[in-house]
Amino acid sequence: MARVEPVEINEDGLLLRPWRATDADAVHRACQDPDIQRWTTVPRPYLAEHAHRFVTATAPADWATGAGTPFAVCDAATGELLGSCGLVSIDAGLRSGEIGYWTAPWARGAGVAVRATRAVARWAFDALELRRLIWQAEVGNHASRLVALRAGFRVEGRLRLADPAPGGSADGWIGSLLPGEVPDPGADGPAGPGTLEALRAAVFGRPQPVLFATAGATELRLRPMEERDLDAIVDTCREAETIRWTTVPDPYERTDAESYLDYTRGNWAGGTAACFVIADADDRYVGTVDLRLCAADPLLGDVGFMTAPHARGRGFMPAALAALSAWGFTTLGLARVEWKANAGNTASRRVAEKAGFTVEGTARGGLTHRGERVDVWIGALLPGDLA
Repeated sequence: MARVEPVEINEDGLLLRPWRATDADAVHRACQDPDIQRWTTVPRPYLAEHAHRFVTATAPADWATGAGTPFAVCDAATGELLGSCGLVSIDAGLRSGEIGYWTAPWARGAGVAVRATRAVARWAFDALELRRLIWQAEVGNHASRLVALRAGFRVEGRLRLADPAPGGSADGWIGSLLPGEVPDPGADGPAGPGTLEALRAAVFGRPQPVLFATAGATELRLRPMEERDLDAIVDTCREAETIRWTTVPDPYERTDAESYLDYTRGNWAGGTAACFVIADADDRYVGTVDLRLCAADPLLGDVGFMTAPHARGRGFMPAALAALSAWGFTTLGLARVEWKANAGNTASRRVAEKAGFTVEGTARGGLTHRGERVDVWIGALLPGDLA
C-alpha cells in the first residue's frame, strides 16, 4: 500500500498521534510489564535500544510504506502516554487491516484500549476507506478479547497462529469488524462491565484456582492437573469399570494422559471448561471432575468425573462434585449444571444424587457409546438445590 499520511485523532479523552523520539523512555518502561511481554510480540528482554528503534525507525517506516499506522495513545489533557494502538498490517487489495494494541500498566482499568480501538477503527473506515478490520490474539488472552468485543468486533472462531509465542498456545482467536459496527464514543459495547463475558474473562484470564471440599474427616483439594498425576490417571483409565462406563481410549496409554493434560490446560485458557484433579489430604490423586460450559447456552454447564479405584466408596466424588457445581454457580454465573450417564451406571448416579442432583429422566438412544447408541440418564442441579 502507498504511504499513509500520519495524522492525529482526538476522541473520547484520548489523543492518538504518531510516535516521537521522546516517547522511548515511557515505551521502555511500559514494555517491562509481564503481560505485555507475555501476550505481544515485543522482544524479550525488552531493552532501551528496542524502544528507541521502535519510535524512531520502525513506526515512521510503517507510516511511510503504508505497512501500518502505529499510534501513541495519550491522555488528551495531560499528554501522558497511556498505550499503543494502530493497524499492524494493511492489505491494499482487500482493503482490510489488522489492529493491535497494548495498554501501559499505569493506565489500565480506564477503558483506554477500548476507546483507542474504536477511534482507530472509525478513522480506518472513514479516512482509509477500509472495508474490514481483523483482530487476532492468542487463546487465553482474555483481556485482549474483551477489548475487541467492547470495540464492536465479532469474535468468530479460532485458527492456528502463523507465529505463536514461545511457550504459548499455537491457537488464536480471530474476529472482524465492518463499517457501521463501531459503537459511538461513550456507548456500552458488547461484553461491557458486569456482563457474563466480562465475568468469565476475569476468571479464565487468571491462573486456575484451587477449590476445597470435605468428605467426612478428609479435606479434599480440587486443583489443576499436573504431570505427576499422569501415572495415576493411566491406572484409573485402564480399570475395567472406567472403560465400561466412560469414553476413554481402550487401550489407554501414557500419551493419552498427556493429551488429557493438554486438553485441560487448553480448555482453561479458552474459557470453555474447568477441569480439576481431586487430591486427598496428602495431595495424592483420587479422581478428576470437569465442568464444561455449553457453547449454545452460556448459563448451562455439564459435569463429568471419574474416581480412582482405591478411592471409591469414601464420599470423595459427591463432595468434590458439589463444590465444583457451587463454584460454577457463584463464580461463573451458571443457572443449571447437568449430569449424564449411561443408563445402568448406578455408581455415577449415586454420586450425582448425593451431590444434590435430581435425576430427571432417560433419553432413549441419547448418546453414542463405543459405536452404539445407548440410553442415557439425565439429571440437573440448580443454584437453589445447594441452599
